[in-house]
Amino acid sequence: MADYHLEASWSPVEGGPGRLTLTLFNLSSEPLSGFSLAYRSATQIADTYVCDGASLTRQVASFHQFLPPEGLSIPASGRWRFTVEGLADEPKHRTDGITSACLTLGDGRRVTVGFGDLMLEGRDGGMAPRLLPPGRVEQPYALLPWPLSLGLKAGDLPAVLHPAEKTRPDAIKALSLVLALYQRLYPAEPAPFSLAAVKGGRAIRFVTESSIAAFAYELRFSAREIVLSSADAAGRQHGLISLAQLLHGARADRDVFKFPNFGAIADQARHGWRGCHLDVAGQFYPVADIIRLIDILAWNKFNVFHWHLTDDQAWRLEIKSYPELTEIGAGGETDETVMPDFGDDAEARTSHYRQDDVRRIVAHAASLHVEVVPEIDIPGHSAAALSALADLVDRQEPPDSYRSPQGYANNALNPAVEFTYEFLGKVFDEMATLFPGEYVHIGGDEVAEGAWLSSPLCKTVMEREKLAGTAALQSYFLKRIKAMLAQRGKKLAGWNEVSHGGGVDRDGTLLMAWEKPELGLALAEDGYDVVMTPGQAYYLDMAQAEAWDEPGASWADVTPPERTYAYEAEAELPEALRDKIRGVQACIWSGNVGSRATFNRLVFPRLSAVAEAAWTPLTRKDWDRFAAIVRMWPIL
Repeated sequence: MADYHLEASWSPVEGGPGRLTLTLFNLSSEPLSGFSLAYRSATQIADTYVCDGASLTRQVASFHQFLPPEGLSIPASGRWRFTVEGLADEPKHRTDGITSACLTLGDGRRVTVGFGDLMLEGRDGGMAPRLLPPGRVEQPYALLPWPLSLGLKAGDLPAVLHPAEKTRPDAIKALSLVLALYQRLYPAEPAPFSLAAVKGGRAIRFVTESSIAAFAYELRFSAREIVLSSADAAGRQHGLISLAQLLHGARADRDVFKFPNFGAIADQARHGWRGCHLDVAGQFYPVADIIRLIDILAWNKFNVFHWHLTDDQAWRLEIKSYPELTEIGAGGETDETVMPDFGDDAEARTSHYRQDDVRRIVAHAASLHVEVVPEIDIPGHSAAALSALADLVDRQEPPDSYRSPQGYANNALNPAVEFTYEFLGKVFDEMATLFPGEYVHIGGDEVAEGAWLSSPLCKTVMEREKLAGTAALQSYFLKRIKAMLAQRGKKLAGWNEVSHGGGVDRDGTLLMAWEKPELGLALAEDGYDVVMTPGQAYYLDMAQAEAWDEPGASWADVTPPERTYAYEAEAELPEALRDKIRGVQACIWSGNVGSRATFNRLVFPRLSAVAEAAWTPLTRKDWDRFAAIVRMWPIL
């Protein structure tokens, strides 16, 4: 237990976004004096505020630092309380409060501070609702995502599934990989597969069939054997995962789910890009958590893990050419390291991923036919990199000439500083050796309007290149970045703002429509390939109900699982442009995630809802069937 604990409550104030009351409890056996308190919170203090009982000495976006009144000493078992009136926004949910906190003591030591949810004063916030109905199934088979077609007849439950005689070594290896996947996801459950024949089991015969589409599979069931046909290894894996799901459901709930004895399944993916994004800058996730998430993605037949490795809060990827990026930038602002972690083990405290960690994660994902797409977010969202490398800054630019939507001052890499391109070239060189996939995601989002316009170096470039405004300057920058990636054999992926100011060459560029669904249509009409990931449906950090007790953010909307399940990306585009949709993607942003329990509440079951939208045709989707099955699926 921590020696110190911070509680925060919010109360409404007429004509404004309310008042915060913060109380620091000294749970230690010694008095506390000569300290400062720092915390991060989604509820930020506005430029104009009134603070009673403390002094705000520093604020950078969500980071706040306070000093107590001069001479204050909190006795053992005592408390210090102060209030702040004047908030940037009114909080909506209990997770809009403290996400991490620490004390800096008089001798310079930093001490972790415990914290609770944001409390609501003066009124009932309402209970968090039930997110799933009981569900019902018309066909008693536990498959998720649901297949393209199936006609099955249930029968006896086999003891286990095993390879037929004379099965090729590569098929045995594939079976062993899915067996290991199942055992990691369900370690307390009996194994669905055996690599050796077992009496009472049923044999799987593997067939390579070139007429089957890539990544697709067919299963034919009889009382004697199961025939799994596919054209490639990914399709074979998908078929084996479906068999494991069928057996898992039939064992877990024998009254509802059965295992087929006769019939067939023919299955293939609806979309080629079936992605899940994870932000590890706002919240560090240990390597074991990343690997488990990739396991969950494979179980749900996702094939892309979009790894958001850098942002304003932190730079999480080891770059050997610039060790400062993780020595300084992994802690966020230069002299403060108030970062939330799921655990307090040694791995979590390193707060970045070593290149050996990356190789391990990429190899694990590849073994499960999941491609890792790395993201370094540029030119905006670069406060961590700028804090680590002073040569990236135009020193003649005023230090607070623009602010990002999150409140960071001058947080965008400067397109007119030539060291920017030298720096990124070395970063891309190292990334190219770590990530074998075809795409590098470069962000391109949320550059503040007016960014760079006070930079003398940028003014010179704008005059020379005949550019007008921030968007045109970003387009100039990103065109150079696209060429640098192409030199390294990589294609550019980015958020929808990459299209601003003229954008970049459409050929080989993939953009993700996040701000609103209609942007997918605009990007497709403009010639871009598109992945649909609208915040209103597929951002899994959004709260699932309006109730105060429901965790999450709500700037895009509150998004119950049924809305995520029902959203149809193809409905945004006319038939003639639907070939521009490469697929769909869930996004997990970590600003409101302070614990594993909150992560699981926010992400599941909505992650599986996106999986079904990515795989299953609209006419085959069924919310009640989904609700009956998904409660048996794994969480982090």
